[in-house]
Amino acid sequence: QVQLVESGGGLVQAGGSLRLSCAASGRTFSRYTMAWFRQAPGKEREFVASTSRSGTSTYYADSVKGRFTISRDNVKNTVYLQMNSLKPEDTAVYYCAADPTTAWGPARANEYFNWGQGTQVTVSS
Repeated sequence: QVQLVESGGGLVQAGGSLRLSCAASGRTFSRYTMAWFRQAPGKEREFVASTSRSGTSTYYADSVKGRFTISRDNVKNTVYLQMNSLKPEDTAVYYCAADPTTAWGPARANEYFNWGQGTQVTVSS
């Protein structure tokens, strides 16, 4: 099992940028597919982006494609989400997720076993 801790959330104006980080414990980080999900008030947790174990393959939800970039550093045991051109509809709690068996690509939240505590992102108009 891996422990995940997100950071980097905050308040930003529309059109601005934020970079989220998710630090993982343990020495087996490279064995996990990593993903970012988000959950807005009153809505279900939704998939944002995922990356393969090596980081060479990535997948994005249509709503963030071209604006967000997921990346990982298997030496630093960290996955990142660079968010540009932010919109008010991006406002949500963002969660980092990890799983050793889930393939990279679109996914439902119940396909990931390990979760961070979440970090709030608020985009003002």
